[in-house]
Amino acid sequence: MSIRPKFSTLTILIIGEVIFGLGDALLISAEIGNTPWTVLAEGISIITGITVGQATFVVSIVVLFLWIPIREIPGIGTILNAIIIAVTIDIMVPILPTPENLFIQILQVFSGIILIGIGSSMYLTANLGPGPRDGWMTGIQKVTGIPIGRIRITIEVSVLVIGTVLGGNLGLGTVLFAITIGRTVAVCLAISERIGSTQNGANLNPNK
Repeated sequence: MSIRPKFSTLTILIIGEVIFGLGDALLISAEIGNTPWTVLAEGISIITGITVGQATFVVSIVVLFLWIPIREIPGIGTILNAIIIAVTIDIMVPILPTPENLFIQILQVFSGIILIGIGSSMYLTANLGPGPRDGWMTGIQKVTGIPIGRIRITIEVSVLVIGTVLGGNLGLGTVLFAITIGRTVAVCLAISERIGSTQNGANLNPNK
């Protein structure tokens, strides 16, 4: 949670958040359903006229204000998460393909989910502060003692309903994301930990 992290750690964080934003942009461009929070951001975008990336940033800032009652403290990774993911979405969505074939759309959604899993594992491994939404969920869990799974489901269903009412894209992609993202992030984290352990072992062994 240092405000002056190592350059290598900060680089991993930034690359991870760019990859995460690219994954989110792939789901948006596939047009068969977004992640729950992006459904909300897209709904806000529709009614306000701002871009989805800008709406994503606004949602992140609002959520950060919700950290105050639960006394959570953001790290540099938290702030960069809000900025980098929003900017990446706005840069990538206009240039990504929007396929009309359902099979290609599903492939694009799964590609996005994999990238979100990789990006999540990278910025979580950097340990410079959780994203605004993740920190809010874990903060509520610390204060209330309610299981994190129940909190996550409640919040994400709530933002999904609000986003859908506002006109956000709820569809097959949303369902595929909900079903697979947990396992995808877990696998990516396990791979990251294995790579980290291997590198640490090599650093400790001068003969390698």
